[in-house]
Formats: sequence, structure tokens, C-alpha cells
Amino acid sequence: MEGDEEEDYMSDLFLKQDVRPGLPMVRRMKEAIQKEEKQKEANEKNRQKSIKEEEKERRDLVLKSALGNENKGFALLQKMGYKSGQALGKSGEGIVEPIPLNIKTGRSGLGHEELKKRKAEEKLENYRQKLHMKKQANEQAADQFRIRFKTKQEERKMEGDLRKSQRACQQLDMQKDIDVPKETWFWIEPEEEDKKDEEDKEDECASSDLSVSEKLHILTAYLREEHFYCIWCGTTYEDSEDLSSNCPGDSAADHD
Repeated sequence: MEGDEEEDYMSDLFLKQDVRPGLPMVRRMKEAIQKEEKQKEANEKNRQKSIKEEEKERRDLVLKSALGNENKGFALLQKMGYKSGQALGKSGEGIVEPIPLNIKTGRSGLGHEELKKRKAEEKLENYRQKLHMKKQANEQAADQFRIRFKTKQEERKMEGDLRKSQRACQQLDMQKDIDVPKETWFWIEPEEEDKKDEEDKEDECASSDLSVSEKLHILTAYLREEHFYCIWCGTTYEDSEDLSSNCPGDSAADHD
């Protein structure tokens, strides 16, 4: 009668049961994973090893173990006075461990690894050469740019000195009642005349074939000889002796 009685839903036995939803599914999944892992371990243990694997295991075992007295070569060394752990040679400067054994496992021919290594080194060297050539090209381009920029700045400075010399020449010539310049380009022409005679001036410039630096040299020499004037000093000297003794020189570089 007592066994047939229903359980008390307020008893400790009933309350201790885990009734969270989905728990049986989680347990079944864990059990299936554990079962699968155990099956893999069993298959790994029962799996027949290949010939290569067996050879490797035997070889590793032999290489790890030290030579014993049963080895004829080792026994001969011991008779000659060799002790285990001692370096080879009379003075003990030789090797202690045997030369390592490198087993070739791949199917490539002899020398293939060296060929691959050499090709990789050649590729790296080519890459370095390309980088070096690119760096040199960039440096040359930068040097050429600096040279062009410096040349352009010098040309602009010479053009400014030439205009300054032309204005000074015109003023000093007029003070001496010189109405016509020695050369047409010694003076700066008025703008109106420039507009009217623009084509004539172009023809004159083309025919003269003188650069800005040549014109500047000729005109400054004329100013120094005729008027004892230096455009870089900005001074009119009394005579040639005063000019030569007080003026640093006949070029812009001499006045830096």
C-alpha cells in the first residue's frame, strides 16, 4: 500500500530534481561528444602504422640512445683512451656530439634544396638592386631639380641686375648729355615705344645673340669705365683708382 502511494510533491526528493528546460538535450550532446572522442582514441590506438612511420620511430629511438660497448667503433675508441662525453682530438678541441643525420624525406632530387635557396637569394639580390636603382634615380631627380631651381634663381637675379644697370646707365648717360645709348639695350625703353616697336625689338634681340649674363657683364663694364659706377655698391666713385681700391670687384659674387 505504501509503494502505491503517490509521491509528495512538497518532499525534498522531488524538489532536488533539476527540471530546467533543454537539459536532457544538452546531456545527450555531451555524451555523444565524449563517445566520439573515445572512439577516435580507440581507432588511433588500433590503427596500423605505415612502414615509414615505423621506420621513423625506430630511427628516432636509435638516434636518441647513446652508443654502448656493443658498438665496435665505440669500443675501439675506448681502447684508444676515449671517454664518454669527451671531445675528440688530442687536445680535446673536437666535437662532442656526433654529426647530425639529415634524413631526406621528399621526392625531389639531390641539390634541389640548394637550387631553391640559390634562386631565393638571387631574387632577393635583384629586389635589392631594384631598390638601390630606384633610390639613385630619386636622388638624381632631386639633384636635377635643385640645380634647375638654383639656375632659375640665378637667372632671375641677373635679369634684375641687368634692369638695374640699364636704369643706372640711362640716368648717368643723360647727366653727361648722351642722348643715344651706346647699344640699344643699354637703356630701358619707355612702355609706349615698347608697344610700338615690339617686333623691331624682337628682331634686335634675336640678332644680338647675347645672353643675360653676357649683357650684364658688358653693361657693368661700361658703367665702371665710363661713369666709375658699380651697381652692387650703388656708388659713383671719383675715378678709376678710387673704384679699384674701394669696390670689392666687378661681379655680384665679389659683393656677397
